[in-house]
Amino acid sequence: MSFHKNLITLSIFAVVAPAVFADEANLSNAQQLETIQLKAHPLVQTAADFAVADQVVEQKVLVERPTTIGDALADELGVYSNQYGTGSSRPVIRGQDGPRVKVLQHASETADVSTLSPDHTVTVDPILAKQVEVIRGPSTLLYGAGTVGGLVNVTDQKIPTQIPADGLEGTVGVRYNSGSDEKLASAGVTAAIGDNFALRVEGSKRKANNYITPDYWVEHHNDEAGHEDHGHDDAHEGDEEHETHFDKARRVDNTFAEGQTVNIGGSWIHDRGFVGVSYSNRQDKYGLPGHSHEYHGCGPDYDNPNIIECPPHDDHGDDHAHHGGPWVDLESHRYDVRAELDQPFSGFDKLRAHASYTDYEHDELEESEVISNFKSKGYDARLELVHKPVAGWEGVFGTQYSQQKINLAGGAEEHDGHSHSGVLMADTKTEKYSLFGLEHKQFGDVHVELGARVEHQKIDVDSTQKDYSDTGVSGSAAANWEFAPNYKLSVVGSHQQRLPLAQELYADGIHFATNTYERGNEDLDVEKSNNLELGLHYEGEKLDYHVHVYHNWFDNYIYGSTTDSEGTFRLVDYKQDKARFYGTEAQLGYAINDAYKVSLFGDYVRGKIDGENAPRVPAGRLGTKVEADFADGWSGLAEYYHVFKQDQIASYEQETQGYNMVNVGLAYAGAMANNQDYRVFFKANNLLDDQVYSHTSFLSNIPQVGRNFTVGLEYNF
Repeated sequence: MSFHKNLITLSIFAVVAPAVFADEANLSNAQQLETIQLKAHPLVQTAADFAVADQVVEQKVLVERPTTIGDALADELGVYSNQYGTGSSRPVIRGQDGPRVKVLQHASETADVSTLSPDHTVTVDPILAKQVEVIRGPSTLLYGAGTVGGLVNVTDQKIPTQIPADGLEGTVGVRYNSGSDEKLASAGVTAAIGDNFALRVEGSKRKANNYITPDYWVEHHNDEAGHEDHGHDDAHEGDEEHETHFDKARRVDNTFAEGQTVNIGGSWIHDRGFVGVSYSNRQDKYGLPGHSHEYHGCGPDYDNPNIIECPPHDDHGDDHAHHGGPWVDLESHRYDVRAELDQPFSGFDKLRAHASYTDYEHDELEESEVISNFKSKGYDARLELVHKPVAGWEGVFGTQYSQQKINLAGGAEEHDGHSHSGVLMADTKTEKYSLFGLEHKQFGDVHVELGARVEHQKIDVDSTQKDYSDTGVSGSAAANWEFAPNYKLSVVGSHQQRLPLAQELYADGIHFATNTYERGNEDLDVEKSNNLELGLHYEGEKLDYHVHVYHNWFDNYIYGSTTDSEGTFRLVDYKQDKARFYGTEAQLGYAINDAYKVSLFGDYVRGKIDGENAPRVPAGRLGTKVEADFADGWSGLAEYYHVFKQDQIASYEQETQGYNMVNVGLAYAGAMANNQDYRVFFKANNLLDDQVYSHTSFLSNIPQVGRNFTVGLEYNF
């Protein structure tokens, strides 16, 4: 009884006295952000110089958050996650995901296959990151075009840029989470070897079981087939051979995850810059929930390709009677070279160069049988020059080349004498050649920023389909006007052109993990968008707030359109239509005193494609937080937010119920001798044990984790 009373008290406390957790470092907390350098931005300026609401999440916040990049950012304003179990997630920003939200590894391409499917993890490690940045506006054109949602840069520490002050520094951390019995350990050490060389060694290891969830009823069809599904009563409507019943489950099957990352890097550091190299090895194994064996062999009907044809259930049910759910076995090897030189030659302040090579492979398996194999070999190289001011304009320009070879393998599926492809698409090689530039200048009370990018893309496909070659030109402009003390008005406009992915052009096969058969369109044109955003910012001594509204208009918007479905199996065709997305984000904070700050926050986005609702658009969110910074190293957080029901759905989608989220946290930071310190933290998440279904996920019918607790320790020396 006392627990429930405390829980009610806590919920009321979170609603009445809410606030922003300072470590989340949203732009509304501009005073804090002015001391943080955005590492992806090559100009020496602070977050206050940007025209839009960039967000920076620091390392001490990341160590308390999930290990996949989408879930690690899901608490940020305007950001959701398209979680696929606990092993994979990508950020969804302002209703956009995939190629429209590029994820970078220290300003470089990841060269994995995460854009091909939501069940493919992004090979960045937030636990080992120094910080993660969400960047919008003209700055995004330095790294890619068509990133209308924004750009996520994960800043790593594997190549040292300075000699440790005392010759040795590092961090060791451990944590445990009750929701999935997750055990996580991480460590990183930088050591000086002589006066000019620094060595960095770091790594992380994680193991988690299937996670718990409340009131989860699993739908079964034919016990002997072992099929499990949830929330699809009509999946076998009219099939009298299947008997349906429901069992209550405490854990979501096939949501386990384990993995490890090891990075080794070294730098020669001098007065004018550095040159360094690193090697990274990442290995992951994680389950893929939501898969149905009964759809093996499904594909387009031979006589009517717009209708799904599936073999009789008896033809394949016994074949998979004893198989478990599918899972991914992943390994990636990556090599990086970075160099930076101050005053390289007359007229320029800085030269930056970066090159990387990534050798990536993962298998999708059922028990020990490989059902599909994905390989990627990627190269990325860029050169940047920061010039000296010219007529008051400061800026950077550069060039970039990237290449990615993707090879897929899998067995063919055959039914009634007709063979369906067992791989998602034919082998491809994609090359991109880019030129980019960014300039900014202060005109009295107005700060102006201009960005541009030209990309030429070539794709060679190993099939009878035609190769692709085209060029995209993008430009963006932003202005911040400080029209009164503490007030700032911002406006951002851009025209962006996104070149289609190989998958969007050439897909023609089944993807078992997502229960889809995808068909590309080799005649796709360049996707074009016109984008406008307005923002109002105020920062006072106690009160601060910011409000943003935005609108994106697309021509030739590329998307996967569901043509037909059989239960949860979908036939997906890549198409182009007009589209528009619009929404708002707002946050208001008030510092009651030196110890407490309260805030209100909310975000909302709507998406339309050819006048119809866009798929997987998040529902609105409204919440409140309180941050407490007590004396003697103690700090705390209480948070409540409500995610509304999403009933503005696309064809073949289901409505997603709303939910309430209550989280609290407590931490203690202490100092030790010889510049050593430690931090102990405790977090209670989803205290109401509410049912959480994410509309942005391809598995919106699979519940998220229930009430769970995290405890951890971090030691710095």
